Parts: sequence; C-alpha cells; structure tokens
Amino acid sequence: MKRLFSILAIAAVMAFGNVQAATAPAQVLSTNVQLAIAPLTTTAVQDAAAEDATDDLSFHQELKKRFIEGGPGFMGIVLLCLILGLAIAIERIIFLNLSTTNTKKLQQNVEDALNSGGVEAAKEVCRNTKGPVASIYYQGLDRADESIDAAEKAVVAYGGVQMGQLEKNVSWVSLFIALAPMLGFMGTVIGMIQAFDKIEAAGDMQPSLVAGGIKVALLTTVFGLIVAIILQIFYNYIVAKIDRIVNDMEDASITLIDMLVAYKNRK
Repeated sequence: MKRLFSILAIAAVMAFGNVQAATAPAQVLSTNVQLAIAPLTTTAVQDAAAEDATDDLSFHQELKKRFIEGGPGFMGIVLLCLILGLAIAIERIIFLNLSTTNTKKLQQNVEDALNSGGVEAAKEVCRNTKGPVASIYYQGLDRADESIDAAEKAVVAYGGVQMGQLEKNVSWVSLFIALAPMLGFMGTVIGMIQAFDKIEAAGDMQPSLVAGGIKVALLTTVFGLIVAIILQIFYNYIVAKIDRIVNDMEDASITLIDMLVAYKNRK
C-alpha cells in the first residue's frame, strides 16, 4: 500500500515537472515574438504618424513649401508680378464700380430738369451725380447755348477723356499677365541648364543630379502660370466692366443730343 502511494506521488511529481517544462519554452517563445514584433509595430506607427502629418498640411503650408523649394530668385519676381497686378486690378475694380451709375434714372432726371428749369437746372443735376455719364452730360449741357453741333463735339471729346480714365493702368495688368509665365519659363530653362552642368561636372548621368534642377524648373513654370491665370480673370472682368460703361456712355450721349434738340425746338 505504501509502495502504491509512493508510485502515485512520483508519477504526480514527474507529470507536474513535464507540464512546467513544456510551458517554459512556450513562454520564452511568446516573449521573443513580442520583442521581435515591437520594433516593427513602433516603426509602422511612426510611419503612419509621418503620413498623417504630411496629409495634414494645409493648402497654405503646401504652397509655402513649394514656393521655397522653387528658389527665391524667379519665384520672388513672379510673386511681385502677382502683388502689383492684383493691386492695380483691385484699384480699377473699385474705380469702375464707383463710376457705374443708373443711366436711365439720370436721363430721366436731366430731362425733367431741362423741361422744368432749363439748362442750368439740368447741369445742377449732373453736378450732384457721380460717374462719367454725368460728366459727359455736364459738358454737353455747358455747350448747349452755343449750338447743337458744339454740344455734340463736346460730348464726343469728353467721352474720349472719360474712356481714357476708365482704361488707366489696365495695360499694366496685361503686362504682368504676359510677364509671369515668361519668367516661369526662364526659370525652367535656367534650372535645366544647371541640371546639365551638374551632369557635365560629375561625368555621369544620375537621376539624383538632375532631379533638383528639374524640380525647381517645373515649380517656377507652375507658379508663373498660376499668377497669369489669376490676373487674367481679373483682367477680363475689368475689360467687360469698361465695355459696359462705354456702351452706357454712348447710348446716353445720343439721348442727350436728342433731348437738346427737342429743347431747342420748344424754345
């Protein structure tokens, strides 16, 4: 009986020892796997964070980065063209909007004043109204006492003066539209020349030698085209606005002559 208990005790001890022996390598293997996976996980997390940081760059930050990469030389000149062109365009837009008047209302007011109070009353209406149409009306009314032909010549002559004021400095905007892409193309040519100079100095055709120069060249071209597109939009709006005002001036001039003829006939 004692021998049976001894055998059972020895068997239990041996079984427990085998379980521990089998568990220990598994634990060691698990530890080794964790140690091996940890650097990979850390690297993956870091790469994901870097990608997120790159994706989180705003449009302004990306534009600033590309501008710096393009070099301060030609990029600065292209930026100067954009600033000057926008300044002139905004000034012209403000001036043209202030020069826009309700032509139909002005014609009605001048005709009513002309019928009720004569030429002086009509001139007073023009003095109190802003815009080129009112100025043309004033000049025509100022020569109305001489003759209809004198009034018509005054209207035509002063209409040319007002048109010149409307188109003032617009040619500078068109200059910057043409200049910006030309500067970009010049930067492209210079960047390509620098790339080939590096190839010649190294005596070997390696992509790393020419990549920087080509990148700078393309960036200057892109920014030059962007500046030209922006200024072209403003330029077209300004030209359309001037054409509309000039058409109003021409129609109003014809109406003024008709009103003066009718006024002379009533007298």
